[in-house]
Amino acid sequence: MSNSKLYKGSLSTIILQLLSKEDKMYGYEMTQRVKELTKGELNITEGALYPALHKLEADNLLEVEMKKVDNRLRKYYKLTQKGATESVSKLEELERFMQTMNGLINPKPSLG
Repeated sequence: MSNSKLYKGSLSTIILQLLSKEDKMYGYEMTQRVKELTKGELNITEGALYPALHKLEADNLLEVEMKKVDNRLRKYYKLTQKGATESVSKLEELERFMQTMNGLINPKPSLG
């Protein structure tokens, strides 16, 4: 199943949710965590991830910390206070959307 179009609109929410559970993560770590959590159903490409991370950083939802690991610099992302608040809001929005979609896909019979 090609799910790239389905998750594209949710990528920011996915990133914010991941970072709300972890103190900080680097990009590749995020892609692997999503793959693990979805049992391989969702693969986030670097071409999708990094522009989303840069936009979240520009919107002051993420801050970046550079660390030297194995003689090279690694960029870690973590939520700002604004990002933590936005994470909760985005998750609530996504949950409402999923409930709406579930109502369309599995309508309950009317009693009328």
